[in-house]
Amino acid sequence: MKNGTKLKQADVRAWWTRNRLSCIILAAAVVLFAAVRMLAVSHEQPQPRGEEYAEYESAVITDILADSTEQDPVSDGGYRGEQLLLAEVRTGQYKGETMQVYNYVGPLYGQALKEGQRAVVLISTYADGEHTATVYEFDRAIGLAVIVGLFLLATVAVGGKVGVKSLVALAVTLVCLFFVMIPLLMKGAPTLLTVFLTCAYITVVTMVILGGVSRKTICAALGTIAGTALALLFGLLAQNLLRIDGLRLADAEPLLQLRQMGTPLGLRGLLVASVVISALGAVMDVAMSISSALTEVYTVAPGRDGKALFRSGMNIGQDMVGTMINTLILAFLGSGLAFIIYLYSLGLDLRQLVSSPYMATEVISGIASSIGVILAVPLTALINSVILTREKIKE
Repeated sequence: MKNGTKLKQADVRAWWTRNRLSCIILAAAVVLFAAVRMLAVSHEQPQPRGEEYAEYESAVITDILADSTEQDPVSDGGYRGEQLLLAEVRTGQYKGETMQVYNYVGPLYGQALKEGQRAVVLISTYADGEHTATVYEFDRAIGLAVIVGLFLLATVAVGGKVGVKSLVALAVTLVCLFFVMIPLLMKGAPTLLTVFLTCAYITVVTMVILGGVSRKTICAALGTIAGTALALLFGLLAQNLLRIDGLRLADAEPLLQLRQMGTPLGLRGLLVASVVISALGAVMDVAMSISSALTEVYTVAPGRDGKALFRSGMNIGQDMVGTMINTLILAFLGSGLAFIIYLYSLGLDLRQLVSSPYMATEVISGIASSIGVILAVPLTALINSVILTREKIKE
């Protein structure tokens, strides 16, 4: 029993020796996150609720009182019409109450509901205490939970421990974006600087989680940060050449209204900021792949000099660039496929199409991101060739 305890203690000490620096860096990252998070949400006051207000609650359809919905062949089989439903509210202050709920259905919004299905209802409460409800949308919470669960299961089943680490890294990324970066932007922080520093933080924490502190992860992190910085600079250059900025984005109008109401959100930098965020994952993938391959090459052939390692890195990176650029361009085109089809249907003149704001923003988004990936190859290869051939860094 004592021998078993000693072995466990020895294992813990060995683990701590191997991962001490990683733990220290992650602890410092947590402290930094907490400090910035407090800064991001400081002085925020909750919005007061007036005498009249609206709430979104979950409900279950218990009966269909009237139904005039029907499929419209002109709308590709989409439903039109309205329903009068009975729904039992399952959440909020009206939980357990059964209400009459109107459901307005069109090809582009809403959908016909059946008994037993769940829906999100908009309950409006008035000054005299009366309240009415309408269907906001089909309740997709359970379906989303199933999809996310399958994704988590597949990641862990195929990736094992690395898959678990990648999910932790993904969680860190999402938390940083939604709980730090966006609140800071809403408080008027400089758009591009805030986004770049957030991406750099995500890069360092992700690399440490996935690979600990080693020459491989140091090189990959430096290559990623350099690649995203160049994507940012190229995006700024393209933005100035094409005379377009974040104010011309498709979703800029509601954000402009927010700014006019007093939210000091910097809109002009949002176009390039979206480029940096979009490029981060691809640049990180390229940088880690090259760094991992060159580390393995140097481990097998430690006699190779810096020039030979750099050439190997370039050869590896050149094979990756083609497919990665295709991936980025197709991702941007795929996200705007519906609008591209609409533009095509208009039969626009080529000069008119090339000069449109949509074309300009898509070109900046796709090409600036690709530039980050392309230039990450020689930068990461150079960083690896310098660091790997120096005296071994203590890990």
